[in-house]
Amino acid sequence: MKRILTLLLLLTAASRSFSQTQPVPQAYSFSVQEAINYAYEHQDSVVNAGLDVVSANYKIKEIISQGLPQVSGAVTFQDYLKIPKILFPDGKGGFQSVSIYQKYSNNAGVTLNQLLFDGSYLVGLKARSTYKELYNRSFVRSKIQANVNVTKAYYQVLVSDEQVKLLDANINQLKQQLDQTVAQNKQGFVEKIDVDRITVQYNNLTTTRENTIRLLALNYALLKFQMGMPIEYNLTLTDKLADINLDGNVPDVANTDTTVYRNRIEYGLLETNLKLSQYDVKRKKSAFLPSLSFNANTAILFQNNNFNQLYNMNFPSTYIGLSLNIPIYSGGYRSSQLKQSQIVVMKNQNDLTNAKNGLALQASQAKIIYMNSLQSLNNQKRNQELAREVLRVSKIKYQQGVGSSIEVTQAQTALENADNSFVQNLYDALVSRVDLDRAYGNIQ
Repeated sequence: MKRILTLLLLLTAASRSFSQTQPVPQAYSFSVQEAINYAYEHQDSVVNAGLDVVSANYKIKEIISQGLPQVSGAVTFQDYLKIPKILFPDGKGGFQSVSIYQKYSNNAGVTLNQLLFDGSYLVGLKARSTYKELYNRSFVRSKIQANVNVTKAYYQVLVSDEQVKLLDANINQLKQQLDQTVAQNKQGFVEKIDVDRITVQYNNLTTTRENTIRLLALNYALLKFQMGMPIEYNLTLTDKLADINLDGNVPDVANTDTTVYRNRIEYGLLETNLKLSQYDVKRKKSAFLPSLSFNANTAILFQNNNFNQLYNMNFPSTYIGLSLNIPIYSGGYRSSQLKQSQIVVMKNQNDLTNAKNGLALQASQAKIIYMNSLQSLNNQKRNQELAREVLRVSKIKYQQGVGSSIEVTQAQTALENADNSFVQNLYDALVSRVDLDRAYGNIQ
């Protein structure tokens, strides 16, 4: 007995120790907005876009620093294994070799370079805010895409959960009907084929529920993926389908041509690309201008044939100067570059014009799809109610002996089809609403 008690205590202690060492999955309860906010901080594409913004800030500092004083130091040490010599006339019609070098030399100096004028640098300074704007807008675009993806995935989970509830309701009422039919069969009131018919329908519905449960788990995994959340984390959704307003104000297509495209981040990105290409043209033109820089140097030279006495004598030097670089001829290299940049500007202008029409068309299309989805959903709600009423009446007629089991089965199948159509139309309406908000630039 003591051994058994000791073994139980050891097993209990071991199980507690094991449970303490196992990491407990983190649990979250999120509304759709909280899920979106989580994605802003953890979704890889959004995080990378944020890093691009940080990198752009450093790129701007790099551009600015090119016009600041550049100071560099250099130290050299030389040991001539064979000292070079130069021939000089000896005054007697011959030549003599003379060395101007010492065996050992050590030179240390500091050089200063300051850009005074460079057209490319000045254009780069003007373009730096536009360059930063490009990455900021790309960051916003990534966040909008994450918003759309998370919202749609969130709605998919809610719709799948609603589908499970509808299946549960149908299974419960079908189970009651099956039990009643079995009991009536035992009493000889109905035939065995009636039991078999309902049993087949019940089994099919149960299988559909099991499949839907597995799809629900997959939809949860997809939502976590879109959020950038580890799959093993526990996630509970706090929003309900009843909380989602599908009957909100629908934008007026008449305003599309003047307002919609300007609300879209895609149009803003095209505008920024156009400005950058225009700056690139200016930069290519500035390559035809001369550049001027100031330079200065101070150094000290130590020389001696004896290494031990190398630092006994020194020869300091200092100079200042200007460097002017004048482009004269490049064989058409610079002009060809300029022509290419000008073509890029024309293409970007065409893209911007085309985007106005394309984004206006998207807005009109999104509105029509949403209105159609909403109408289909409302119609399917009515069909669902009618199918449920038909099933109720069919059951009553069957129980009173004035209807057949086939009518009940057909009514049950019609209700299941109506439920499936309702679920699909519900998801289509939710998704089309998200697409509508995106098309009108309402997702910020």
